Amino acid sequence: MGFISDSLSRIKPSATMAVTQKARDLKAAGVDVIGLGAGEPDFDTPDNIKEAAIEAIRRGETKYTAVDGIPELKEAIAGKFKRENKLDYKTSQVFVAPGGKPILYNAMMATLNPGDEVIIPAPYWVSYPDIVLLAGGTPVFLETKMEDGFKLRPEDLEAAITPKTKWFIFNSPSNPSGAAYTREELKKLTDVLKRYENVWVLTDDMYEHLVYDNFDFTTPAQVEPALYERTLTMNGVSKAYAMTGWRIGYCAGPEPLIAAMRKIQGQSTSNPTSISQWAAVEALNGPQDFIPERAKVFKERRDLVVKMLNEAEGIECPVPEGAFYVYPSCAGCIGKKTPEGKTIDTDEDFATALLEAEGVAVVHGEAFGLSPFFRISYATSTEALQEACKRIQKFCASLT
Repeated sequence: MGFISDSLSRIKPSATMAVTQKARDLKAAGVDVIGLGAGEPDFDTPDNIKEAAIEAIRRGETKYTAVDGIPELKEAIAGKFKRENKLDYKTSQVFVAPGGKPILYNAMMATLNPGDEVIIPAPYWVSYPDIVLLAGGTPVFLETKMEDGFKLRPEDLEAAITPKTKWFIFNSPSNPSGAAYTREELKKLTDVLKRYENVWVLTDDMYEHLVYDNFDFTTPAQVEPALYERTLTMNGVSKAYAMTGWRIGYCAGPEPLIAAMRKIQGQSTSNPTSISQWAAVEALNGPQDFIPERAKVFKERRDLVVKMLNEAEGIECPVPEGAFYVYPSCAGCIGKKTPEGKTIDTDEDFATALLEAEGVAVVHGEAFGLSPFFRISYATSTEALQEACKRIQKFCASLT
């Protein structure tokens, strides 16, 4: 259709959202479906945060705000970075957006020119490459290996850097693999990056508080202060505070970049929702004790899912350090046939056949840039996870 922009042809719809919607549609049609596609905590937003939003409404905090966030939230964010990450940011370096995606979009739109390259380790969150493409940049994918814990090797990062490289997008703990880099592993990457002054770092720390087995989270500018002036440190309230629908993401970085992003947001979404911003102030400044309690539940679910998936024929599931995803290999199922005679040639075939046969919705690995794998979100009830894993075991046993 000639009316639609050529730039739209460069990107794909979000695969995770597509799977989640398909599961919703099947449920609405009366099909017994267990949806494991959404990256959304099943816990509710804590009551103190809800009450802060209600109080904000009663106070009349229902008007436009500054394009990039209210001062009170910027102060809370700066306080969070200082308290938890040992990073000093002035409020003029802090930026608030209606979710994490707008931060990525604003940063890429504000900085990329045709021919600029952005290094993205695979597997990656589905939105990274498409936002880069939409902004006119060129994604450069670096595949990781399951035997390396889905972690990027420093020598591979160094080999990928060229004079055209503008950004390195880093995500730990990772969506979709759950891989999290230790301080030592991260230092090896930052040692490479500090040698290349043309390369900026966008670090997506959304799953910072969802780490297990006494893992110590660190972020690039914290590990290597020399990268501070060319790092955009991004986070949000969606995952740790179960506030996905409130749509608040935030970041901090060098003032010239923040000013450029403000310019983009001022002509696109404008300010994040005023009510959500006041809720986020309470989230960051209020009690934090529920976070480790919920992380303990996620760890128990992780252990359950990893154990049951490794008992399924043809599936190999490593143990992730963080987030609420597992990224198992279905290589042992490739080439097999379903009872109906359909051959499983790809991980997308596997996911489609699993949904049709057993009503379990997962996201195929190709969507995240690394096959033959699939992603399961264990951010749902233990009972649903047990039943889903039993169905996966049954499905795998049926393949010949």
